[in-house]
Amino acid sequence: MADTAATADTSVTETSTTTAEGYRRRDVLGIPANTAAVAAAGVGGVAVLVPLISQMAPSKDVLAESSTEVDVSAIEAGQAIKAVFRKQPLFVRRLTPQEIAAADAVPLSSLRDPQTLEERTKEGHKDMLVTMGVCTHLGCVPLGAGEGENRGEYGGYFCPCHGSAYDTAARIRKGPAPTNLEVPDYEFTSDTTILVG
Repeated sequence: MADTAATADTSVTETSTTTAEGYRRRDVLGIPANTAAVAAAGVGGVAVLVPLISQMAPSKDVLAESSTEVDVSAIEAGQAIKAVFRKQPLFVRRLTPQEIAAADAVPLSSLRDPQTLEERTKEGHKDMLVTMGVCTHLGCVPLGAGEGENRGEYGGYFCPCHGSAYDTAARIRKGPAPTNLEVPDYEFTSDTTILVG
């Protein structure tokens, strides 16, 4: 009889410390403490990382130079202007119908870096060519974007440093430059304004 009483007491004790799912109370109480510790460590990690990551963001003056707006309303056919985009020269040129025809007449197979004029301009604005004013050979600034400047034998741009000559679509035709003048990302925000960058 004493054995039965002892057994009954143990079963009561085990039942009081065990939940319906079979977990002990100690196990259940330990979960929120662990979760709280992990959450605190996560918040602490974020608090340390946010200032470190935000200090790597570009400054306001760099963000201001990340895009350039150019008014193209005053550029007449056959004229070009120079602007500045990310501290580099930018050439914006309105092509004449003759310059467009000359660019279209060149067979792509004869070009070192084959691109059509349509690929280098925006749809509906085939007469407006926007390129970076940096020779793709060694980074010199080609001539041809100013009035009266030497445009070279192909009527586009001419780099006097090493003799690279570009045609009216700013495609490399002669000289050591390996590729065409770069066309940056740009869009027409109106018929008279472009946004570069």
